[in-house]
Amino acid sequence: MSRTRNTSRTALLAALGLITATGATATVLGTATAGAAAPGCKVDYQITNQWSTGFGTNVTVTNTGDPLSSWTLEWSYAGNQQVTQGWNATITQSGSAVTAKNVSYNGTLATGGSTSFGFNGSYSGTNAVPATFTLNGVVCNGATPPTTPPTTPPTTPPTTPPTTPPGTKADNPYAGAKVYVNPEWAAKAAAEPGGSKVSNQPTGVWLDRIAAINGSATSMGLRGHLDKALEQKGSGELVVQLVVYNLPGRDCAALASNGELGPTEIGRYKTEYIDPIAAILADPKYAGLRIVTTVEIDSLPNLVTNVSGRPTATANCDVMKANGNYITGVGYALNKLGAIGNVYNYIDAGHHGWLGWDDNFGPSAELFKQAAVAEGSTVDNVHGFIVNTANYSALKEDHFTIDDSVNGTSVRQSKWVDWNRYTDELSYAQAMRAKLVSIGFNSNLGMLIDTSRNGWGGTARPTGPGALTSVDTYVNGGRYDRRIHLGNWCNQAGAGLGERPQAAPAAGIDAYVWMKPPGESDGASKEIPNNEGKGFDRMCDPTYTGNARNGNSMSGSLADAPISGQWFSAQFQELLKNAHPAL
Repeated sequence: MSRTRNTSRTALLAALGLITATGATATVLGTATAGAAAPGCKVDYQITNQWSTGFGTNVTVTNTGDPLSSWTLEWSYAGNQQVTQGWNATITQSGSAVTAKNVSYNGTLATGGSTSFGFNGSYSGTNAVPATFTLNGVVCNGATPPTTPPTTPPTTPPTTPPTTPPGTKADNPYAGAKVYVNPEWAAKAAAEPGGSKVSNQPTGVWLDRIAAINGSATSMGLRGHLDKALEQKGSGELVVQLVVYNLPGRDCAALASNGELGPTEIGRYKTEYIDPIAAILADPKYAGLRIVTTVEIDSLPNLVTNVSGRPTATANCDVMKANGNYITGVGYALNKLGAIGNVYNYIDAGHHGWLGWDDNFGPSAELFKQAAVAEGSTVDNVHGFIVNTANYSALKEDHFTIDDSVNGTSVRQSKWVDWNRYTDELSYAQAMRAKLVSIGFNSNLGMLIDTSRNGWGGTARPTGPGALTSVDTYVNGGRYDRRIHLGNWCNQAGAGLGERPQAAPAAGIDAYVWMKPPGESDGASKEIPNNEGKGFDRMCDPTYTGNARNGNSMSGSLADAPISGQWFSAQFQELLKNAHPAL
């Protein structure tokens, strides 16, 4: 649609408009014929689903006028409609008048540019399409739409209505909900001998590179997973678990999990990775899902434990601390994803064998807070934290406590505990939660514990405490975690499946989860060329004699492992054999 603009730039003239409605969709066109920064807009207001008491709507705003640096769209309802939950815009309502303002990342609209936002609403009686829209105060239409919805609303909700009241988040998203079973992982697990015993368990979907968002001819993309989740949802609630994992300079202290983005590529991280994920998650089609995002595994704690001044420092971690891109990236992800009403963000908080020491614990919590308020984010964008992701630390050690002593020597002085404050993941997660709340995170913060590989069952599982000969015989004889050293992390021999995924298993814990899919390798046991940016880390080599991070101990890794994320049958069989509780 053409428009003209005079050169005096003295007046704004409201334009005549045209509205057409088909089904539950209204398209509104408007132009301005004169004035400075002449506005013009097209609004596509589409009711995507509707039931007896509520509806979901997607609104697309197209700027047909001069470029805008911010926008405000306004309309009024003829009935008693109330917006209850929105995403990709800040939506407020006073009486029948609704105002939608851009958020930080979608305020700029070039001529011809479009942006979309969505919301859920409630109503009774009729649900008429709004008669008038204004963009930045200028009317986009002057026609009268139908006074009743063009189609008769169904008397019952659609097959997958949201059962959590729109506009509210569950305190614990896992409570009362099923969790998505990834059909790709399930097929691999079921094809293994004995794998059908666990192939129906929910696992995380790892978005560990840009290409994973769209998928390929042989792997599902994000929309494919969300569509499958809708099929699995039925009439109840369903959680989808996503791992957001592609920071610039990813995992600066290890090589097996290095990523595709270089240390300075924060722009690509934002525009090519986080923004497309957010756009998909914000699609109103998926508003009825509870989407859990675990944000950037193995990133922030490196800025405490592996930088100059620490015995395990690496040059790569010094670079990431100096450029700030871990903080920037995590803050941006939290802000962007947290703006979506049905997304629940959980930040990675390491594990007790990494952060359980006094000089790691408090500084890491403070760093988490710094990231949570970076890039326009706030602590309200953090629903909780996850610990032990893709790690092997035992859930609960029953045969010794941190307060025990042997012949006057504290358990903390044993070679295994090595002055750590915690003996297991449950005590660590609960303590970390208390610390985070004390420094300003929300009091209803929830924790997740990854139990996918920390069962440590099988014939090697101790049935009682160790001998009281010394503190070391006491601890080593009784500990479930049979790793050679607490710092070993790659494809550990003897590991087993842990507690099955379950909601609210302990105080402060939202769920035990299998965020790392059992059977997916931690890293290659030898150098394997690949196009995913993943290097060869000697900690995945069973012949490696160790480094300062694992007390110069053997790595304890399985042989013949593929690169991280690829299927590793031998590891899967190890996990089945040593599962606890047993299968």
